This record gives sequence, structure tokens and C-alpha cells, in this order.
Amino acid sequence: MSPALDDIAFLSAAEAGRRIAAGTLSPVALVRRMLERIAALNDRLQCYITVAADLALDAAARAEAEIAAGQHRGPLHGVPFAVKDNYLTAGIRTTAGSRLMLDTVPDSNAEAVLRLQAAGAVLLGKLNTWEYGTGNGGVYFDLPFPVARNPWDTACFTGGSSTGAGAAIAAGLACFTLGSDTGGSIRLPAAACGVIGLKPTYGRVSRAGMLPNCWSLDVAGPLCRTTEDAALILAVLAGPDGKDEATRDLPVPDYARHRDAGVQGLRVGVIQDGGPDETCSPAQQAALAESVAALERAGARLQPVRLPDAVASYRQAASLINWSESFSIHEADATQRPHLMGRALRTKMMAGAAVRAADYLAAQRQRRLLAAGVEAMFGTVDVLLLPGTHAVAPPFAQADEVMDFTRRSWMAPFSLSGHPALAFPAGFDAAGMPRNVQLATRWFDESTLLRCAAALETGAPWPARRPALGPEPATA
Repeated sequence: MSPALDDIAFLSAAEAGRRIAAGTLSPVALVRRMLERIAALNDRLQCYITVAADLALDAAARAEAEIAAGQHRGPLHGVPFAVKDNYLTAGIRTTAGSRLMLDTVPDSNAEAVLRLQAAGAVLLGKLNTWEYGTGNGGVYFDLPFPVARNPWDTACFTGGSSTGAGAAIAAGLACFTLGSDTGGSIRLPAAACGVIGLKPTYGRVSRAGMLPNCWSLDVAGPLCRTTEDAALILAVLAGPDGKDEATRDLPVPDYARHRDAGVQGLRVGVIQDGGPDETCSPAQQAALAESVAALERAGARLQPVRLPDAVASYRQAASLINWSESFSIHEADATQRPHLMGRALRTKMMAGAAVRAADYLAAQRQRRLLAAGVEAMFGTVDVLLLPGTHAVAPPFAQADEVMDFTRRSWMAPFSLSGHPALAFPAGFDAAGMPRNVQLATRWFDESTLLRCAAALETGAPWPARRPALGPEPATA
């Protein structure tokens, strides 16, 4: 049985914030409802590694009292969220999904968590992840926590590495979540689970207090239900931070206002050809075609374009950089305690150890050329529309297809180039699994990205659809 469409657990972050501000929804009641659902469903879905129930209820009560006293902090005040377990959280266990960190309780928060809590958002807990938010693309069921399951079909993959972050939104276990993206790890779970995943421009959001995977590729960002949610969350997260030297001191736009500007006359470049052996499934081809038609109806000007090089070229350069930087981060554990690592991370460490300095430097030189080529495309178009993944999320039993879901995604170009990119849900295939498309635009132009995504969102029939997860606990 699908949950009722008026279940407060499935409210967007923006709508929950509006109801809280209006006094028609209690932050405590909303958090209690989330905790009920987590208690009822987490054994099946394994979204959460750690649930901070008491801390969340205390924070919700404070938010409720502040709002009642006229101390409203903004649209996310009292709204519950959760974060991937590679973000440091003061007083809450941070495991990174690894045996190497099982007993780690930080005494400080990641900057992104601090900013959300300063905006009044309520932290529910820590979400499942691949080990250290990384791996070789495979799932081997050998980590200290059970694998997160896709709410649309629990036999299916969630995408990696922000596994719990994508599944929790689809299942109504948080209003929004934070993930991290090195080669697609926000966008892949969003694509697999039928939600929105935003990778901001490299340098737009601080990564201070987020455990590193690859310094020159890592990006922090949200997974959520709506483009309005993404706009509100990014407005809180964006901006310079002295603790992360990669962040840029640039103005933070009013994303929510720009999002409503429409796409009349917007130039959209459609990428259908990713190079040799990059064919997408019929379901994904249909998702792209339907998205093209929706943008045309909304007044956008669409034209076919091609990336400066095959998608595989971006993947290859990104992989060499990722493997070598990740090995440099984890070298001590990889050499001294490899037996505590899962197979996916251990395999990646072996690959990273084998990368020569000459290969790493060549990949970085190629990266500059490829990134400049992507940016040059925005001289003739405003936004790119292309597949996110080549297929919908496969069953775990199909190990090769699980690996391919990551390795054959079309997300590497924008990880390598640092451009902002967004995975967007695009309906469902015949078996009821979410389809997806991807949008990308100029560096630091997330406003246009959200504006285009909002046009796809308008009038779409699928946002009201919910996964059938069986009997639900009673609403608080």
C-alpha cells in the first residue's frame, strides 16, 4: 500500500517550512513522524546508519519555541534533514561506512551542517554510504552496515555513493539530505531513486568537515524533492569559507527567485551521442525525448550539440585523478590496515597506488582542456540536457549491471570540469523504476540550472507517485 499523499513525511522542504512558519505544522510533530517512519522502515531500507532521535527532538522543540517567540530564521527553520555519514557531526558517530571509523565521535560539525543548523534545520541522523564515500563501482555486501535498498524495489541498487541520501528522500525519511559528489555520487543515487540531486559548481559550497575522497573533484550538495527545495538549501550552503581554500568569494544569488523566471528563449543544447558504445536504454531514451518536448512546450530553443570529446575520455581522466588522490588520502590505512577495508575501497586503493606521477599530471593537463571545451559550449547554449545514467537502477543480483550503472554514467564530464550539474527524475519505466535526465550549465550559474529544471517539473505527473512500501505506522 502506498502512503497517503497528504502524509507530512512526504512534504517538500519548502512546503514543510511554509506550514511551520504559518503555525499549521509543528516541527516536533514532523520530526516525530520522520522518526516513526525510520523505526518502521529502516530495517528494510537501511538508509540510516545512526539516528539521533533525542537530539533531533530537542532541536525541533527549540525551533518550535523560537518560531512561537517571533524568532523565525528562514524557510528551513524546523525542517528535518539528514547527512551522508562522511560529514562530521559533533556528538554523533561518524563512521564513513567503514570499519576504520566505527567508534569515531567528532567534537565539531562540518561547515555545511553548521550552516543548515544556523538556518534552523533539524538534523535527524547519519545516512548510509559506500566506504568513505568511494569505491570501484561494485557492491560486495562486505561493509559493517547492510547495503541501502531502493524504495521503488528493494531488490534494486540505490546508486552510489550517497546511497542512504537518495533512498531516504524517496522513502519519506527526511525532507532533504546532503550527499557528496566526486564522480556522480549525489547525482547517481538521485537518478536511481527518482529524486533531485544537485552538484553545485566546484568551489560554490564548503567541504570543510566533509571527509575527503578526491580533493580536486569533491563537491558537497543536496538531494531533495523539488527544485524549490534545491534553491533554498543551496542558498544556505553557498558562499566562501576560510576553512576550504577551494571556495570562491562570489555573490550568492536569490536562487528561489531566479528559479521562477521560466525558459522562454533559453538555449538548450541536447546531447544524445556520448561517443562509441554509449547507447542508452529505451527507457532512458524516452525520458530524454519527453524532456526535450516539455522544454519546447515551455518556450525553450533546443538544438543538438556534442561534447568536445567522448564521455569515455572524461571518465578516464577523472578516474586517474580520483584513484591517485584517493590513495594519497588513505595510503596509511591501505598499507597498514587493508584487512579492515571492504573490497571496493581496497581495489580502488590498489589502482591508485599503480598510477604514475606522469599519468596523473597528464590527466590534469587533459582535464584543463576538456573543462575549457565544456565551458566553450556555453557560448552557443545556456544549458545542456543529456542522460544522467545509461539505464535505470538494476537489481543487486545483476553485479555487472550494478557496476555499469556507475561506470557508464554520463556524469563524469561535469565532475571533471567542475560545472554545476543536476540529476532530475523523469518518470518511470514499465517496471516502475525511476528514469532520469541530467542538466548542466556554466560555472557558478546554478540559477539557470534550477530555472531549466523547474520548467521540467511544472505539470509533470510523476511527483505525486510514492513507493509502495507496505503498511505504514499511524500518522502522528
